[in-house]
Order: sequence, then structure tokens, then C-alpha cells
Amino acid sequence: MCGIFAYVNYGVPTKQKAIVDKLLNGLRRLEYRGYDSAGIAIDNGPSLDELSPNVFKETGKIDMLADFITNKENLNSDLFFENHCGIGHTRWATHGPPAPRNSHPHTSDASNEFLVVHNGIITNHQALREMLERKGFVFESETDTEVIPKLTKYLYEKFHNRVTFRQLIMEVVRQLQGAFALIFKSTHYPGELVAAKRGSPLLLGIVEEPGKNAPHAVLTSEGFKTSNARPVGDEAPRDDGGKRQKTLKNHVEYYFASDASAMVEHTKRVLHLEDDDVAHLHNGGYGIYRMERSKPTSGTSSPVHYEPTVQSAEVERTVETLQMEVEQIMKGSFKHFMQKEIHEQPESMVQTMRGRMVTCDEGKTAERVFLGGMVNFVSTIRRSRRIILCGCGTSYNSAIAVRQLMEELTELPVTLELASDVLDRQCPFFRDDTCVFISQSGETADTLKAMQYAKERGALCVGIVNTVGSAISRSTDCGVHINAGAEIGVASTKAYTCQIVAMVLLALALSEDSISRATRRKEIMQSLLDLPEAVRTALKLDAQMLALAKALKDEQSLLLFGRGYNYATALEGALKVKEVALLHSEGILAGEMKHGPLALVDETMPLVVVATRDSSYAKQESVVQQLRARGGRLILIATEGDDQIAEVAGKDATIIWVPEVEDCLQAVVNIVPLQLLSYHLTVLRGHNVDQPRNLAKSVTVE
Repeated sequence: MCGIFAYVNYGVPTKQKAIVDKLLNGLRRLEYRGYDSAGIAIDNGPSLDELSPNVFKETGKIDMLADFITNKENLNSDLFFENHCGIGHTRWATHGPPAPRNSHPHTSDASNEFLVVHNGIITNHQALREMLERKGFVFESETDTEVIPKLTKYLYEKFHNRVTFRQLIMEVVRQLQGAFALIFKSTHYPGELVAAKRGSPLLLGIVEEPGKNAPHAVLTSEGFKTSNARPVGDEAPRDDGGKRQKTLKNHVEYYFASDASAMVEHTKRVLHLEDDDVAHLHNGGYGIYRMERSKPTSGTSSPVHYEPTVQSAEVERTVETLQMEVEQIMKGSFKHFMQKEIHEQPESMVQTMRGRMVTCDEGKTAERVFLGGMVNFVSTIRRSRRIILCGCGTSYNSAIAVRQLMEELTELPVTLELASDVLDRQCPFFRDDTCVFISQSGETADTLKAMQYAKERGALCVGIVNTVGSAISRSTDCGVHINAGAEIGVASTKAYTCQIVAMVLLALALSEDSISRATRRKEIMQSLLDLPEAVRTALKLDAQMLALAKALKDEQSLLLFGRGYNYATALEGALKVKEVALLHSEGILAGEMKHGPLALVDETMPLVVVATRDSSYAKQESVVQQLRARGGRLILIATEGDDQIAEVAGKDATIIWVPEVEDCLQAVVNIVPLQLLSYHLTVLRGHNVDQPRNLAKSVTVE
């Protein structure tokens, strides 16, 4: 939900204004994760010898925070820092309304001894708050986060300076329950930054000296060194006491961020922190430590224990190279990210299929599907009792779109589960089940909880995610990355269509041993090759969708009817309209029309009916006839050249012609005009396209 960002420079002289700009730009890249309020913390003072941490917070977008900081007269923007730690946060409100007092960074006291930014939720914050209030701490906000810096100060005083910054934070984290990514800054540990992760995403980026022989950060049990520094191990020089000497980096910059999109313009060398990792930046080096969770053994009823008992081990985390370009997080020639991402769908689908569709005749003929990440698990899935598709929102709709095909090709029962409902119902999952978890971000809290629930019961867990290195991609047994590219707009568009393509590929791979379905599989694979071009054709409907949006912009409600593969189209189209255009819309299974929804139909109600040619065509034709008989304002999505449905709909109906593909892929093409419609409706109604009211991109709270 929220986004956190930090910048540390060591041996790299940086002006205070440049530090502020880096923090603000990093938060802008993360603004899709929350845009209710924002804040940063930096060091400030008349000189480098008289520094103190200053906190700046403001309600609203990052630009409002930037204006607020610009108008501050006490900032010494000409200061140059050889070593500085700055932290920032953009908030999506969960505890307390958007207001400066509820914004991050949160502080331990008036002198800002300990500052923290937090992404996630602390489930035991009330018990900690009550304990700290009894100890005399005064709380200013309504958030769950404020207990963290105050608890840090309380434990620091209890330990009487007997702990390092890292050890102190480990003791704090030990008391916390829930999901979180945290970054700490303190006046007691100048020049140091500590980050901790459990559940919520957090990346560490590294910027080193330029040049081909630049050193690489390497972690050893003896401390921090660089790959082209002095030798280590038995060859390392030793001090007078015979202990190996550490070699620290002289010129290095570090970044922490909730997402790679905030990192890529600075560095592509990152490492992903794992759950229960604590990262400590100090003297130009970094260390990653693994917390060993320990249950309290004392009989005290207090939620806090006073002796530093957390055991930790220094561990290595692989430094990876981001497969992302800066252009992917820029709007380019488009006015909004949502518009850009809608038009990127043909190329995104090509990326989803790249290397997975084995072709011949210079890519014109499909032969087979190869999913490298699934090779060792395909036979196990074929022997499953059932396949369970699990997701939330748009990801759940993509599961609906492929359920019928997966049942047809695998001959296994396929059930659908809303991730938020799995734990509520305590769904019966078994060891011979295969559970497919679908999430664009790979960090969706409800989906993560459902996945952990399934793993505890021995089910095989498969991930369908867009974000490489996300929690779901690391925790599942196997999976498929959809490779749709960075999706910045809160309303998912290209991730939805690429999820469908990825799961169709999965269904094809699972049915590869079926001779009786060889012809059907061949037809689907061939249609997959033609799908990007069909979507390009559908994108040419943009002008027609703009005209339709102008006719609908003042409406109060919109009903969408779909059936079979296109029930998902009705649901997803309705979700897009309500998400961004803030217009009530409802996706309805056309077979249920006579069981209640028909009562809403009159001459003023706009009705969208998906009536492309597939196995449900005749029934949808009947639906159109019934809606026309009751005077409904018909808007049809129909197959190009289908004069029959045009005649049934009548001359007053608006018909959106889309190209024809294989029936199981038609939902991918049919959703494109509805995405365009929702986009234009939003612009015409004067709402924010990329950051709709009350929503955020990565839902990391339950």
C-alpha cells in the first residue's frame, strides 16, 4: 500500500537540495502505492557541526510536499554532506485519516531521536500503545506506526547504550506482529540506517564508483569489503591484535525502496530482502542479518521484554540486475500511465509468450508450449485432485476467464477462490490439490495469506505474477512470470490480459500429453500468435470509445452482461468503470438476467452486452432480444461482420466491432474497448486516471 524510500551517500559530496530532490523523486515513483499524504526526514542545521533531523510532512500528493519544503526558510540548502541518511514515505491511509499528524516519518519524541517510515500494518499496536502510555509516552497520531519509534526509544533507554543500532532494531522488530517494511534513522547512531522486512517488499540498491573496474559490494563474516579491495581470509592484513581488518568503501550510495520503479533511474544493481532480514548501513558498507524468531520464555504479561535476546546470523543476498528500463516508468507521449499501458498490451503479450511458444516457419506456425519454470511440476499437477485458481480483484477476473479452458484441456475440476475468503471459510485444501495464486504485484496481502494457508496443508502452490522477486514468486513451488512490464496506473490493464495469456499457456502445457485434444491445442496456439495483432486492431476503436464516453459521462449506472468466457469481460469492464470513472457499474452473468437484474432495465439504463461468436452466441442473441423488448439502451460488443446480431439489436443500438480470435482468447480482445471506455469516461468526468480515489496499487493490508 504505502511506499518507502531512503537515500544514503557515503564519501559522495551531495548538496542538501539534491538529497531532497532524490527523496521526492523516489516518492513520486512510488506514489501509485499511496497518495493521501507524504513526508521526508533529513539532517539540517546552520553548519555540519550543528545538525539535527528535520521532518517535513504534508497532506496530499508529493508535489504539495515539495511546495511545502520549498517554502521552508530554515532549510540550509547549500550544505554539502559527505555522509547523509534521508528517508521518505508516501501514505495510503489505513489507521487515521490523511493528515500531517498521521503522516510518516513518525518520531519518538520532539527531538526526533528515532525516526521510522513503515509500509504494512502492525496488528498488535494497541497492546504496545497501552503499555507505552503507561510508561509516560504521549501519542500524537492515530496510526499503528507511531508505536515503533516510541518503542525503540523505550528499549534504547532500557538497554543503557549496550546495543548497536542493528541489535536495537532487532529487539524492536521482535515485539512487532503483522506485515511490515521499516527504515530507521537515529540521532544516537549518526550516519547509520537500519531496515527490516517481514511480509512487505523492500529492495536495497547499490551505486558504486563508475568505470568498468568499479568495485562490487561483497559481504563477508568479517565485515564489509569490495571485490577489488585488499585480500580477505587468510591473506587479509591483520591488526595488532591479530584480527582481520575490514575494508570499507570510500565512495558509495545506497537506496531503499518498496519497488524497483523507484530504483531503476539510479541503479540496476539491487538485492531483495527476505522476510526477517535486517539490513544495516554503516561507514560505507552494508550487512544483511537474519533474525531468529524466539518466543518469550519469561512469565511476564508485558508485551515487551527488556533483555536483548535476539540471535542473528550474517547472511548473503545475491545482488541482481534489474531487467527494467527507465522508459518503462515514464509516460512517454501519453497523457496518463493507464492510457500508455492499454496501448502497450500487444507488445506485453509478445513478451509474455517470448521463449514459451515454440514456432517454425519463421514464427508463423506454433508447435508447442514450453514453460521452463514448470517443467519439473507438470506431471505432478496432472495427477492433482483439482486445480484451484485464487486471486483478488482483476486477478480473480482473469481466473474466471481461463477456468473453462483449463477444465476442458486438463479434464480436472477447476475451482475459483477469492483470496480474502479462503481464510474466512477455512477452505478445505489437500495435499493432492494444485493452487494457482495470481497477483500483479506478487505482494497482495490476502493472496499471500491464502498461499501460506495452502502451503501449510501441503498443496502444490503455483504463482502467476508480474513482479520478479516478489513474495509470491519466491514462496511458491513454481510459476510463470507474465513479463508485462512495469504497471504504474492503479487500475490494472495490461497485467489482466497478460495473466490470461500466461494461464492459457499453462493449460496448454498441462494438456500436452493429450492426443485427443491435439487439434484444439493447435488452434489455440495458432490463435495466440495472432492475438497481439488482433489487440492492435481493437485499439483502433479509441475514437469510437471517446464518442461513446461523451454520451455516457453523465450517467449514474451501467450494466454489463457476459456469458461463458466473457463473463470475466463483463466483470472486469464493470470493475474498470467503477475504479477510475467512479461510476456505478455491475458485471452480470447473462444467464442470471431474468433472476432479478432485469428489473433495472428501462429506456434510460445503458446496457453493454458482450455478444461475440462463441459457444454462448445463441444465448446472448436471446439476451439482446429480451433487453431490446424492454426498451434498454443497447451497446453491443460483436464480432466483425456479424450482420445477424446487428439485425437483432436494431438500428438504435451502438455496436462495437472487434476482430475474431479463438473463443478462449476472445475475452482478451473484448476487454480492450471497455478499458478505453473507462479511461475516456474518467477524463471526461474530471477524475484522476492513474490514482483513483481511495485506492492504491499494491494492496499489502488485509
